[in-house]
Amino acid sequence: MSEPAKATVKFVDGMQFVGQSGTGHAFVMDAAPGVGGENTGPRPMELLLVGVGGCTAMDVVSILRKKKMDVRGLAVNVKGHWVEGENTYPKYFKDIELEYVVTGKGITEDAVRRAISLSEEKYCSVMANLRGVSKITTSYKIVTE
Repeated sequence: MSEPAKATVKFVDGMQFVGQSGTGHAFVMDAAPGVGGENTGPRPMELLLVGVGGCTAMDVVSILRKKKMDVRGLAVNVKGHWVEGENTYPKYFKDIELEYVVTGKGITEDAVRRAISLSEEKYCSVMANLRGVSKITTSYKIVTE
């Protein structure tokens, strides 16, 4: 049986917290000034968007490299659209849009479509955890160098 994933979050001051991953990487989180924070770090829900973007980006680059594509850059632009309703709690992203911008030489549309599909349906653990909660849509652009 594998080890569970771990993290620790410690209160600092105001609404500032330091998160530390099980692999030892630390980062500051904070709330907006309107709710007692000082905006010294990302909000937890922003980190969720970064997490889904990072997870799928790693998959897509890995898959494209295995297909011998000359990938020279990848950006994933992520937008999360909140559930509507002022008194709706918990707040969550009802829709998440992912736009992949793949840069390289000789990159084919079929390879990019397949890499995104494999990430979304098979490999990206963050997407798997959002399934059934958020509708995830994807688009892509290929920039030839």
